[in-house]
Formats: sequence, C-alpha cells, structure tokens
Amino acid sequence: MGFLQPELPVVDMAEWSKGTRGERIRPMARHWAEVGFGTPVVLHLFYVGKIVLYVLGGWLIVLATKGVDGFTDVGAWWSEPIVFQKIVLYTLLFEVVGLGCGFGPLNNRFFPPFGSILYWLRPKTIRLPPWPGRIPLTKGDSRSVLDVALYAALLVLTVIALLSDGTGPVRELDTTVGLLPMWQILAVLGVLAVLGLRDKVIFLAARGEVYATLAVTFLFTGTDMIVAAKVVFLVIWMGAATSKLNKHFPFVVSTMMSNSPVVRRKALKRKFFENFPDDLRPGRRSRIFAHGATAVELLVPPVLFFSHGGLVTAIAAIVMVGFHLGILTAVPMGVPLEWNVFMIFGVLSLFVAHADLGLGDLHNPAPVAVLFVVIAGLVIAGNLFPRKISFLPGMRYYAGNWDTTMWCVKPSAAAKIGQGIVAIASMPQAQLERFYGKDRAVIPMFMGYAFRAMNTHGRALFTLVHRAMPDGREDEYTITDGERICSTALGWNFGDGHMHNEQLIAAMQRRCRFEPGEVRVVLLDAQPIHKGTQEYRLVDAATGEFERGFVNVADMVTRQPWADDVPVHVRD
Repeated sequence: MGFLQPELPVVDMAEWSKGTRGERIRPMARHWAEVGFGTPVVLHLFYVGKIVLYVLGGWLIVLATKGVDGFTDVGAWWSEPIVFQKIVLYTLLFEVVGLGCGFGPLNNRFFPPFGSILYWLRPKTIRLPPWPGRIPLTKGDSRSVLDVALYAALLVLTVIALLSDGTGPVRELDTTVGLLPMWQILAVLGVLAVLGLRDKVIFLAARGEVYATLAVTFLFTGTDMIVAAKVVFLVIWMGAATSKLNKHFPFVVSTMMSNSPVVRRKALKRKFFENFPDDLRPGRRSRIFAHGATAVELLVPPVLFFSHGGLVTAIAAIVMVGFHLGILTAVPMGVPLEWNVFMIFGVLSLFVAHADLGLGDLHNPAPVAVLFVVIAGLVIAGNLFPRKISFLPGMRYYAGNWDTTMWCVKPSAAAKIGQGIVAIASMPQAQLERFYGKDRAVIPMFMGYAFRAMNTHGRALFTLVHRAMPDGREDEYTITDGERICSTALGWNFGDGHMHNEQLIAAMQRRCRFEPGEVRVVLLDAQPIHKGTQEYRLVDAATGEFERGFVNVADMVTRQPWADDVPVHVRD
C-alpha cells in the first residue's frame, strides 16, 4: 500500500464495466484478499494519532482531579477507583461526540470525518425512538429543540463530572481521593436514558451497553462497585464469545486480516483463504484464528475473574491484553479502536489493581445479581431474537452475524434525499467522487461491495437485490450499503441494521416522497443462534413490503464472494 495514495485494483475500465455485478466484484474480492481496502499508510498513522490523543486527553482529565498528581508518576494513581470512573465517562463522551467508533475514512466518512454532534445539536434531523408507540412523549422522527437541549445537557453534565474532584476517603477501597459525587452519575445516566428513549441512535453511539452499564455500577458502594464492574466486563467478553459460535466468524477473520496494516506480505494474507484466487472462503488459518480467539474470549475471562491475584491472574491478564491488541492492530472496519484501548485499561485497572476483590467481598449481592441477570439476559435475547435487539446490547461484536440492508436508489431518489434530508454529509457516491474523482469513484464503491461480499451475508444481499429491482431495469439503480445511507441520514453508523430498517425508510419517505420503484430496500436479519436461517424482507419505500422469506446459512458459506445465486425461500 502507498504512503499517501490508496492501493486500488488495476482493471481495464472498458472491459470491466461490461461485466455483471458479480463479475465486477470478483477482481475486487481478489484484491481485498491480498491487499485489503488498500488504505494509504498515512491514514493508518492518522488513526494511530487519534488513539494517542484519546489517551492523552484521558490522562490530562485524570490529572485534573485533586489528589491525583504527577504526569509521569502513573504508578501513584493509576489504580485509584475515581480514575476508572473518569475514563469510563470520558470514553462515553468521546464516543457520543462522534470521535470513536464509525469515525473517518475507514468508515467511508470523508467530508466531514464524523457526524454525531454535528447532527444531534441541529433541529429537524432524523431521530429514531425505539418504542414510539409504547413510551409516552417519544412519538415522531424529527429532532426538536428539546432533543437538542437534552443532548447538550448530556455533554455538559459529563464534562462537569470529568472535571470534578473525589468525595473523600473510602477506607475499604484504600483511597483518600474518593469517588465521583453520586448525583453526577445519576444525572448523566438519567439524561442518557431519556435521550435513548427519544433516539436510540444516540444511546447506541454512546456505546451505552458498555459505558452506561459500567456507570450504573458507580451507584453501588465501596467494593461492590469494583466487583460489579468486573461482572460487566465478564459478560461483555463471554457474551461476545458466545455470539461467535457460528459459521460466520471465520469469514470475519479472513476479511479483517486481509485488511490488517500489520500483516503486510501478500503471500501471508493469501494463506487466510482456502485456495487464492479461485476459492476465497476462509482457509484453515482463518478457522484456527477464529476458534482460538473464541476460546480465549470464552475461557480466559472466568480465570481472570476468579483467580484473585498471583501468577494465574498475571497470565490471564496478559492474554486478554494481547487479545485486544490483536483486534486493535488489525484496524477493523468501523474502527472500534478506542474501545479496545479502554478494554485493555479495564483489564489492568479492575482485574490487576483490584485482583483481590471478588464475589465474596460483596456487601450487598442483590443489586449486582440483578445487574448480571439484566445484561446477561439481553445477550441471550439478542442471540435468540436478533431482529428485536441491536447487536451492540446483544454483544454480538464482530461475530459476522448482523442485521444488514442494501438500498437500491435511482438518481431521482438520490436528488430527493439531498433536498429533503437535513444532513451534514452528502450521499455516499458523491463523497467518493469528491475524494477519488468521478472517473475512479466506481472502484472504491465496488471495493465496498467486495467487503460486504467477503462476509457471508453479502452473498445473500447481492442475490436479493436482483429480486428487489424490476427485471431488466437494474442499471437504473445505484446499489448502496444501508450503513452509508444511515451515515448520511442519521449522522452515525456502526454496522447495525436496526438503524436503517423500516423505521428509517418511513422517516425518509415522509420527507422525500419517493415514487413507487424509486427506492427498493433489502433487509436481511441476523441469524438466531438456534436456527440455520436468516429472514429477509424486500421493501419499496413508497408502497411498503412486497416480499419476505429466508435464506439458509449453509448455502451462503459454501459460495464465493462474487456469488449472487443463493437459494431464496419465499414465504407465502
């Protein structure tokens, strides 16, 4: 890959353009297999710099606390409980502003590189309430001045907490600095809860399933807070591992390792596939990596939780730090980079610094047990009923098993979106043309198709787009990943099809008044853990759903990325 320029596939544009969509994806998939997206080195360095700034920002915020002193004397204060509290709230703020997951060009966000705060401080942008028919005062999909004020209040309250001092000595935690005032935690959680009921996107963007849940543990007293936070980490790890017990995850590994800036040699990247260049299903190495990573994430955290210090704890901590460093250095699409840095800090701050604290040290086990039941129950429900629960609270992180959509958009509809949607960024194709030039923008667009196709669900999506568009008129449409639409319309995206399903389609239809046939959408649900199928729906933005059915996962995993012939089972 080049330092300043992307390493894109070299094709004969005239000949390549004559092929079918599958034929044009084939060279892109092969290029991905040995190069990845071809990201310039300078862009990876940009993300490294962002991580450094994230760490430096947290460092300075912690040092602003009375009783925490010494920029280089980290050993004197790194294990203070208030340090962990502040890093949790700081990372929540970092994410909800838009600087974390989903930031920048590696998430196909070029101009500007983030949305979030630019959207959510602006009235009349789209909001998506999770239960508008059940929760009073949440109906509608237009952001009001009240919504803007609530979001601003969340930012202000979080900053106030970050700049606060501790409440004083807590003997059982061996701290003279103390903890954050309880009212500040309650205020942040209360505002975030109300915001989440008004707009689920903001709650998801704040990574509420991680940072809000950890903030709940700050409402517990003394050692109960530390033990409860450990329980949350345990559920995150083991929940994520459980969701990876599927046929999809090896495809994630092969795709991610191909895009890794650390794995530079093309010959090594090819070994992650069955038989490059003709068979791009995951090879033995990908399967070993996938099963090994799942075993680590499932088996090591209980050891870390129950070992209570000594050599066993040290080894388990080193393994989990290495696990997150492996994800971090692969720079996965969606770029959850700071989240992995935070998880590494959590290993050290909770399980090493407070290794001696465990379930036997709880003064009031009931609230911790309730918290465990709630978050573990969400993980179970998310795996059983993925259409109902986002992959984030369901903790199906990078399992290859997500709700996805593919939008078929006519140029006339794209123009209506540009005019009817209050947005900061232009449509994805326009951003690509601005960044790569109009003549070459089609190449990165098809590289995006290839990325989707390298994952199992891509085979089904590209099969179903044929059924979504009228016969013989496919050339009238631009095929756009639902995440890109979500990024433009909502200001944030992170691989969650719940944000660009029928609810977003209806909100955009109210604003854009699409004609029948102008926008057709393929919606593919994730696979429930106890079934071997994935449900789909085909929706016309103007007239509604016109077909539903399912595809078998077994049919998807046996096909190549350029396949668009997965058997489809239509329900009557």
